[in-house]
Amino acid sequence: MRADIMDRAVGNLIQDLKDRGLLDETLVVLTTEFGRSPKINYNAGRDHHPAVFSSLIAGGGIKGGQFYGKSDPAGHGVAEEGVTPADFNATIATAMGLPLDKVVHSPTGRPFKVAHDGAAIRKLL
Repeated sequence: MRADIMDRAVGNLIQDLKDRGLLDETLVVLTTEFGRSPKINYNAGRDHHPAVFSSLIAGGGIKGGQFYGKSDPAGHGVAEEGVTPADFNATIATAMGLPLDKVVHSPTGRPFKVAHDGAAIRKLL
């Protein structure tokens, strides 16, 4: 039921951006820091499962209408075209025109790169 609500909301957002001519300059990203296990636990819920999960990226230079990657039949691991968080971030940064090699320093001097040496997924761009 909640997936249906999210599906309609994201679909309406993307359609509204397209209708207003803003989709090409707006990047829509929907993701989490982990997935949920395919197995129901003792509390009738699902545990954290970082091995495989889904994300959505649309608009702003992303080729629409495609899927990338695949989990194994049980949903326990990646079967095809796995994406690391660094590669996902690099794809977002590339779509936004951000340099992947630029180092930015925090106020305490700690260095950061937008994608931590990830590589953009060219098939999506």
